[in-house]
Amino acid sequence: MKKKNHNSPRGIFAGTNLAANAAYSRRQFLATTARAGALLAAPLVVPGAVLGADGGVAPSERIVLGAIGIGNRGAYVLSVFMQQPDVRFVAIADVKAARREAVKKNADARYGNNDCAMYRDLRELLARKDIDAVLIATGPNWHGTASMVAANAGKDIYCEKPCTRSIMQSLELAETMKRTARIFQAGTQRRSLPNFVYAIELARQGKLGKLHTVHAKPAGLGTATSGWLPAEPEPDKETVDWDLYLGPAAWRPYNSKMMNAFHFEKGGGLVGGGCLEWGSHCVDLCQWAADADNTAPIEYEPVQGQLHARYASGIKLVVREDGWLPLGSCPVKFEGETGWVETADSGELKASSEALLVGKGAKIGGYPADFHVRNFLDCVKTRSQPRANAEVACWSHITCHAANISLFLNRKVKYDPKKNEFIGDEEANRLRSEAIREPWRA
Repeated sequence: MKKKNHNSPRGIFAGTNLAANAAYSRRQFLATTARAGALLAAPLVVPGAVLGADGGVAPSERIVLGAIGIGNRGAYVLSVFMQQPDVRFVAIADVKAARREAVKKNADARYGNNDCAMYRDLRELLARKDIDAVLIATGPNWHGTASMVAANAGKDIYCEKPCTRSIMQSLELAETMKRTARIFQAGTQRRSLPNFVYAIELARQGKLGKLHTVHAKPAGLGTATSGWLPAEPEPDKETVDWDLYLGPAAWRPYNSKMMNAFHFEKGGGLVGGGCLEWGSHCVDLCQWAADADNTAPIEYEPVQGQLHARYASGIKLVVREDGWLPLGSCPVKFEGETGWVETADSGELKASSEALLVGKGAKIGGYPADFHVRNFLDCVKTRSQPRANAEVACWSHITCHAANISLFLNRKVKYDPKKNEFIGDEEANRLRSEAIREPWRA
C-alpha cells in the first residue's frame, strides 16, 4: 500500500516562467494569470481506476504482494491472493528456476504484462520497499526462519503450516512478530471455515455442557530423525540452489530425493512430521475449542497408538487415527457432559442431538483458503490481529512439538507452559530447540 501523496498547489504553474523570469511586463503577468485561472476553473477528470470506481482499487488501498517458495500448495494459495481485487502480485523468490519461471508465466498472463520479477534468494525480494506482504509456502524447514526474516524486513506474512521447527522457534516467532508489529497469519485456514467455527462455538459457549475431551486426527503419528542420502552431482546454483534450499537445516550432500520440500525436515530433526503435520490444523482447532490459545497441555503420553494430553483446566486432548465418522479429512470432535459434535473437511456436522445443529449455516466443503486470505488482507489494512495470528500459532505448534517429543521418546512427559520447559526431564528439554545453520539464526 502506498502512502497518500498530496501534490503541491504550485504544480499548476509548472512550465511557466513565473518563478524564473522577474522581468515580467504587466500584460504578460495578466495573460499568464488568466491562463492559470482557466486551468483552475476547468473540471478535473480523473480515471475511475485511480479512485477505485468501477470495481477498481485505488493505489493507496492496494496491497503489493511477493511470494517465497511456491510449489503445489503455494500455487493454489497464491491464486486465491491474486483473485482479490486489492492485491497486486509483483515478485517470486524460489531456489528452483523452474518454479520461478512457472509463477512468473502465470502472473504475467494474468496481468497482461511482463512485470513479475524473479529472485533466487528471498533476501533480494524482501529488500524491495514496494512490497507490503509476502506469502511463504516453502517446505516446512524454511517456514519459521523465512517468516522472521520477512518480519525484520518490515513485511506482513501469510505462512503455510507447519510454521515452526521447534518449541523454541515457536516462541521466537511470536516474539518477533510482537517486536516488529507485523501482521502474521498461519495458513491454518480451517479457523475461517463455518463448519469448524460452528462446532467450536458449541464447545466454547457451553452448548455441549462442561467440555471434558477434544479429539484430533493428525494423519499419522510417526516420527523419525533426519539423515543423509548418497551424494549426487549438485546442479548449477541458478537451476537449483542446494545451499539455500537447506537454509537453516544441517548441511548434507545433494540428493534429488531430498528436493521434495514437503517431505524434508519438519522440525527438530523429526522428519516424519508426527503430530505436527496435520496437527497444526486439527490440534490447533482443539486448542481453540478448549479455550487454550495462549497455553499448552501439561502432560503428554503415548497410549496404544494414540497420543493423550491433559490441559491444566482438566480437559483431555486425544490425538488418534481411528474411530472417526466418515466426514472427510482433518476431523475434530468435541465432547461435553451433555453432548458432542464432530466435523471435518466435507463441511458436514454431526452431533449428539439435531437440536445442536439448528442454525449451523451453509455447508462449505473442501477447505478453501479464500476466507482465511481475506481475513489476513483485512488485518493488513486495519492492523488488527488475524484469526491464526503468531500467538495462536505459537501455542498450537508448541502443543504439537511437545506431543512429538513424547512420541519420539515413547513415554510420558510433563510440560510447564509458563516456563516452557519439561519438568525434571533433561532428555526431553534437549529436544525443545535445535542448532540453526548460519547465517539463519533469528
